[in-house]
Amino acid sequence: MTQIFLAAQAAQGGGGMSFIIMMVAIFAIMYFFMIRPQQKRQKEIQNFQNSLAEGAEVVTGGGIYGTVKKIDLATGIIEVKIADGVVIKVDKSYVFKDTSSTPVQK
Repeated sequence: MTQIFLAAQAAQGGGGMSFIIMMVAIFAIMYFFMIRPQQKRQKEIQNFQNSLAEGAEVVTGGGIYGTVKKIDLATGIIEVKIADGVVIKVDKSYVFKDTSSTPVQK
């Protein structure tokens, strides 16, 4: 009876290694298809935000299109002109895209 029990445990022992390999493979797939591209996109956004200059056309996180009028590096606040005589203040981390390179559909 003891030999049958030990034989059953030995047969199940090999399944643990394949489970670990499968979990490592799933994590690797998630890393290369989800985590790594997101980190790359975040780095591109960060580089864009650090290279902002006055006169650049941008889109804010709220979807407001405008032109950068003034950048205050000390506070991280950007003044964006959205219409004639209308200037709003936006935190630098909420400016995401340069629209000058994006074609506008009419």
